[in-house]
Amino acid sequence: MHLNSIVSFLRNIRKLHRVLGLSICLLVIISAITGILLSYKKQAEWIQPPTQSGTSAQTEQFISIDSIHEIGIQQVISLKNTVTIERIDVRPEKGIAKILYKDANWEMQIDIITGKVLSQKARYSDLIERIHDGSFISEGFKLGSMTYLGLGLLVLTFSGLGLWYGPKVIRNKK
Repeated sequence: MHLNSIVSFLRNIRKLHRVLGLSICLLVIISAITGILLSYKKQAEWIQPPTQSGTSAQTEQFISIDSIHEIGIQQVISLKNTVTIERIDVRPEKGIAKILYKDANWEMQIDIITGKVLSQKARYSDLIERIHDGSFISEGFKLGSMTYLGLGLLVLTFSGLGLWYGPKVIRNKK
């Protein structure tokens, strides 16, 4: 390869590197900040409440999922909120069930033997995760933006290596 073609190639790589870097900059910043927050979700109570412990982990004494669901609905009605239950996360080893509410960033923890409410707190980890992966806008945006971000980072990595190695090649050719 001639020296002029190497220099021309590096100029094109530099332009691609700059344009691509600027175009994914916001996605990288959002992904980095939310990734840091998610890594601390068990340490920061405001992101995700700590998991409580129930009275027992003996599975034969557990109340039914229907009972847990009913307790979750009754608690929401008493709080005068109109939200629906997204999922019930049963933790047999802890003797609790976590009730997560759809579009409410709210978690309730219930003793799965007594049905007693152990904790009711805001839970932002799911919202942060949806922001992190882009699904808070739509599933299509998530797929498109994360594909663009992933491929963009790969191209930036390889073009950065080329921009680092290219001048060495030019120096050796001279």
